[in-house]
Amino acid sequence: MNRKDTMWIIIFAVFLVAAVLGMQWYSKGNLDTQANPVVISTISEDSTTSRAFTWQTDNPNLSARLQIVKGKDTSFKGDQILNFEGTTTSLVLDNGETVGVHKVEATGLSPGTVYQYRVGDGSKEGWSDALTFETAPEEEDFSFIYAADSQGETQSDFELWKNTMDQAFTMFPDASFVVHAGDFVDDAGSDDAWNYFLEESTSWISRIPIVPVIGNNDVMDDKFERFASYFYTPDNGASKLSGTETNYSFDYGSAHIAVLNTEGSIKQQTEWLKEDLSSTDKEWKLVAMHRPVYGGNMYKKIQDWAEIFDEYEVDLVLQGHNHEYSRSYPLKQGEITGDGSDLIRNHEGTVYVVANASGPKFNEKKENQFYHKIHFQNNKQMFAGITIRGNTLTYQAYDVDGKLLDVFSIEHEE
Repeated sequence: MNRKDTMWIIIFAVFLVAAVLGMQWYSKGNLDTQANPVVISTISEDSTTSRAFTWQTDNPNLSARLQIVKGKDTSFKGDQILNFEGTTTSLVLDNGETVGVHKVEATGLSPGTVYQYRVGDGSKEGWSDALTFETAPEEEDFSFIYAADSQGETQSDFELWKNTMDQAFTMFPDASFVVHAGDFVDDAGSDDAWNYFLEESTSWISRIPIVPVIGNNDVMDDKFERFASYFYTPDNGASKLSGTETNYSFDYGSAHIAVLNTEGSIKQQTEWLKEDLSSTDKEWKLVAMHRPVYGGNMYKKIQDWAEIFDEYEVDLVLQGHNHEYSRSYPLKQGEITGDGSDLIRNHEGTVYVVANASGPKFNEKKENQFYHKIHFQNNKQMFAGITIRGNTLTYQAYDVDGKLLDVFSIEHEE
């Protein structure tokens, strides 16, 4: 064999290897979408006509496409398909690999309607299996689930979270959404922890929207982008936080819910909070955040927020962080109001709750404070169901075994 023949053989071999690798890359991209990644459904600013979705694949070059059809048992054929295109960004994992973060919001939907949807890159073989969701109805009565601090590291840690949510949906099968009050994982940079959280949430998270609140353990290198890569929430928060999706608000039925980030930009959110609460005409005002104003202890950096809650008559503040159960008396201007009963009437004050933890970690019970109506440590995962019917809000806190441990109501004048 002469030198010229050898050179051509080498060129052909290089070309063949490149072609095989290229085919593998292309095939891998499509297979990642076909492999049914966990799709995270998150609340939109207008929950009656829109819904947001996030998923990740191993290929950051894939486009983000969403197809929706009305009804539960329909096919993705014909002109009834609604097509939406979103954004794809890159995320570098702790192992150095780069993945694609895909986000799409569906808008212009009908209230109180069941839809079937699938996500993918738009290619013929690049779609996930069909999933379902339902938009919020226009009527005002609804319930939702509140939990905090799943904060795990291992798969067995997040099995505790799964058990908690399984019990929560048993008690509240018609829950419209889930508020998670922060510290999803113990280490925000742990790919395994996030994957375990998502794996143990697959029974509901593509169908029921989550309302994510960032916790101190969800912050990575003083930044919020890693947390935000898992959730597509309304971009209507404080301007300095815009794009990180950690401060936002939305309406659901007769309620307005503001989500705050206790880990940074406190002053910017303070101004935003005044404007947000003053501009809503909803009957019920709720706030969700991680570190507590009044919980097992008090976070002094956010005490100004309590004054705003007083001014705009916030009914209920959902908190996390302390890994113990705490419920305050109704409070206004730092003092207890009301008659001490479990019925709070006509904006007497704001009630602050911490629903213990939903994962493996519990703290020792801190000293009782003047504001504590209920305060205990049972060392069991907990959650609460919150139901709004007309002029009454009912709060029920359970442990993972389904034992009712606290209940109270807030009532407005009709």
